[in-house]
Amino acid sequence: MSESFPRLHARTRRFTLGVPRGFTISPDGSRVVFLRTRSGSDPVTCLWEFDVAGGGERLIADPRALDAGEEDLPPEERARRERSREQAGGIVGYSTDGAVTTAVFTLAGGLYAVDLKTAGVRRLTTSGPVIDPRLSPDGSYVGYVTGGAFHVQSLADEVDHVLARPEGPGVTYGLAEFIAAEEMSRMRGHWWSPAGDAVLVERADESAVQEWFVADPANPSRPAVPQRYPAAGTPNAKVELFVLGLSGSRVQVPFTDEYLVNARWDAHGLAIVTLSRDQRSMRLLRVDPATGESALVREDTDDAWVEIVTGVPGHLSDGTLVWVADSDGGRRLVIGDEPATPPTLQVREVLDIDGDTVLFRASGGDPAEIAVWAYRDGRITLVSPPESGVYNGRTAGGTLVLVGQTLDSEGPQVQVLHHHRPRGHIASHAERHGLDLRVSLIRTGERELSTAVILPSGHVPGSARLPVLMDPYGGPHAQRVLAASGAYLTSQWFADQGFAVVVADGRGTPGRGPEFERAVLHDLAGPVLDDQVDALHGVAERFPDDLDLSRVAIRGWSFGGYLAALAVMRRPDVFHAAVAGAPVTDWRLYDTCYTERYLGQPEEGHYDASSLFADAEKLDRPLLLIHGLADDNVVAAHTLRLSSALLSAGRPHNVLPLSGVTHMTPQEVVAENLLLLQVDFLRRSLSIG
Repeated sequence: MSESFPRLHARTRRFTLGVPRGFTISPDGSRVVFLRTRSGSDPVTCLWEFDVAGGGERLIADPRALDAGEEDLPPEERARRERSREQAGGIVGYSTDGAVTTAVFTLAGGLYAVDLKTAGVRRLTTSGPVIDPRLSPDGSYVGYVTGGAFHVQSLADEVDHVLARPEGPGVTYGLAEFIAAEEMSRMRGHWWSPAGDAVLVERADESAVQEWFVADPANPSRPAVPQRYPAAGTPNAKVELFVLGLSGSRVQVPFTDEYLVNARWDAHGLAIVTLSRDQRSMRLLRVDPATGESALVREDTDDAWVEIVTGVPGHLSDGTLVWVADSDGGRRLVIGDEPATPPTLQVREVLDIDGDTVLFRASGGDPAEIAVWAYRDGRITLVSPPESGVYNGRTAGGTLVLVGQTLDSEGPQVQVLHHHRPRGHIASHAERHGLDLRVSLIRTGERELSTAVILPSGHVPGSARLPVLMDPYGGPHAQRVLAASGAYLTSQWFADQGFAVVVADGRGTPGRGPEFERAVLHDLAGPVLDDQVDALHGVAERFPDDLDLSRVAIRGWSFGGYLAALAVMRRPDVFHAAVAGAPVTDWRLYDTCYTERYLGQPEEGHYDASSLFADAEKLDRPLLLIHGLADDNVVAAHTLRLSSALLSAGRPHNVLPLSGVTHMTPQEVVAENLLLLQVDFLRRSLSIG
């Protein structure tokens, strides 16, 4: 008997296991180092290398051969993996020297170094469990964090030096604070100088951040876990920067803004990017590492907010600045002071800078398509195939690693090219999902919303009207409608249970330009809900004989969970049942950086209109609330407080608490049964036989 999709989906961690990732290309372009598990069901990630000239690959390091488990991960490492939504184990991250001849990584808190030529691995002696090791460019030293202190160790003799120790509780050196990791995509807190003689180190002091406690009610003998959580309107961690010399020198780098967005230390100097608390001003500063003094290079402002774009700042070989900024209605690549891309091409991120070539991702007229482009000598060229899809890449030394997925391909395909000539593929070992995808991508509704319609694999168009399941995320910083098959596996499985599934990206979602994203300023409820209704009616007009609008349900997780609950409370005339997973029910309980970007400070008066509590008495449709009790991002209080409000209003609802589960659901049995329970709830709620 074949394995069910829910079981396979859970066992393969949503079909992510076995997929190559984490690519690093040697400066001469001859080798590609990457991460991959041995199979599509193996959760232990190994380190591999691909030979560009020969087209072959070899195993560099296997955690099982090193006899290192996952059970002893330090809490800081577990938190880092939660912030990055890491679903696998083993070697989930690594750092190399500039020549890509040596790599370092951690396993169960132990620090390991590997010679990439010989594949010889040795464990280094440290004074405690290691977090985020990073090699100096010359490969002589590794910087890392243990116990909140920043250490530097010589690889030659393993002599260890502590460059900075925490002065008190709540202080760490060398780690990204919660907000940087969760909301700014900055996972690191230290940066080596090009010469390898100094390190820029973040000092984070969380003592002013309010303390919350994440408890495990299923195990009352276990103490609650304290967590510093900066909820909207409350103090953030105080972040400072210091240049620490290997000789023992210490120079502070002062800055006045609330947030440190990024830092870059390359051959053209040290630069930092900072952001004001209201996020309407972003500054790029050039820093003198000898004195800590800084000079303003540029300041970007916006009446709503300035968007954070990963991969910048950077420099061409002559030191010309590479940046991304909004202008003329588009998000544009900027070289020096001049935009290098048209406003119709929405730049998503800068991937790499190889000499005078800038590799970046961008969307043109269709936000569901994300292509890879290159800038060089004043011109931009399409690097990825013209075929509709979602592409990513890395480049160095004339070698390009191109990762692509289309609606017709099953999983990502990884091609390696050298000076535009194919050199082979890096194999994916991901499991086959076995689904017959029936996905149609359309633009619909008043605003031509990017929408996917997924029908059951055996459905004959016009033969029957199907109950509808809306399956959105629907909020800022995430898309659900993509020209990639992997985006619709769960949706297709729901469709095969007898639903017409509709996925729509409304206002606030990325890929259509700054104006579309900023339509949710001061209102995270109205525009996103209106657009789901608009998309539903638009799809019904396109598929009049296939959708039954008298039976419409909606499901989602995180912001999608918030949107699902919002839908049945405010538009019961449209939505007849909802499954809300880990929903944000009161924005005062969510973090500073994300929430204040869209709603401002709580005292400005925009929070109540976007929260769910005032709508509790309106609920007259079936609602299932699901929440992991160990969630440290959207804490379980969101669901529990909404449930209390619904109870006080006398409104029936269902709550499914998940003991020991975080914002992710990697546990195999939990993930499998969550899908089955949702289908059962939706069938009963919509009276589907």
